[in-house]
Amino acid sequence: MASAATAMAITSGRNFWCLCSSLLLVVATPLVAAETMLFESVQVTPSDEYTHGIEGPAADLDGNLFVVNFGKSGTIGRLPAGGAASEAFTTLPEGSIGNAIRFDSHGTMFIADYKKHNIFAITKGTTEPVVWFHSDEMNQPNDITIARDGTIYASDPNWKGREGHIWRIAKAADGVVQGQIMPAPRAMGTTNGIDLSPDGKTLYVGESSNGQVWSYTINGNALTDPKLVKAFQPDTIDGLRTDVAGRLYIARILKGTISLMKPNGAVEREIALKAKEPTNLAFGGSDGKTVFVTQRQGGFIESFRTDRQGRENCLQRGRC
Repeated sequence: MASAATAMAITSGRNFWCLCSSLLLVVATPLVAAETMLFESVQVTPSDEYTHGIEGPAADLDGNLFVVNFGKSGTIGRLPAGGAASEAFTTLPEGSIGNAIRFDSHGTMFIADYKKHNIFAITKGTTEPVVWFHSDEMNQPNDITIARDGTIYASDPNWKGREGHIWRIAKAADGVVQGQIMPAPRAMGTTNGIDLSPDGKTLYVGESSNGQVWSYTINGNALTDPKLVKAFQPDTIDGLRTDVAGRLYIARILKGTISLMKPNGAVEREIALKAKEPTNLAFGGSDGKTVFVTQRQGGFIESFRTDRQGRENCLQRGRC
């Protein structure tokens, strides 16, 4: 009990006091739960749910996260909104293995099948993958991003040759889906992570072999005005995404971080992860500000909160 002369209390909440029967009483108000800290990553699924090929995360507008290679190659898993474990969603046709998933503004899921050189589409509300585009000319569709008008840009690396290029895939006026390699002013390394600027005019491409991130102006079917945005160490970058502020989030495989970078190449922060082999990332959650990361080391998903909504998430919601 406090003495009649003095009473002292140290609390983490807001204090108030009263004088009762010549005793000074200090009463602490209940603690308020701290808000989730920004950029602090936590593991959200059990280890080894996914294979070594865990990749291609993408979230729908209901808050579900979809990731390739759940339990075995050729599958897609779903992490329900707020869930702590994934479940089976669908299986691709025999021999096909997914590497990337993205959603368009209609809720259609697109999957890059690197083994059979397909882009699959799964209509919202169904689980059946249908071939939307195929080309034997592809090395392998690796990562994809989708523009406001539904055009798909796909990275197409040649890992053995340490080179690659970009495909533009879109519906023609007659409704037929057509794809072609986009001419570019320079020879590219192994094209991997890919995404668009918020205005849709700039395409960012990560080249894993040399560790470089490049930007290009989209000029119809061609890529022009190449700029080296940032050079990391060779073989240390994988997937990338952009937010509504135009910043880039880059999976630093082997380093175990996500580099948050301005469009001019200035790195704002390195976000520490729970494991060292992030392959890709996606924005999701109720406000589009939760970043989910696929971890090859351990075969799990982790996530952190950020201060801006993802570009693609905003586009899905029709607010960009």
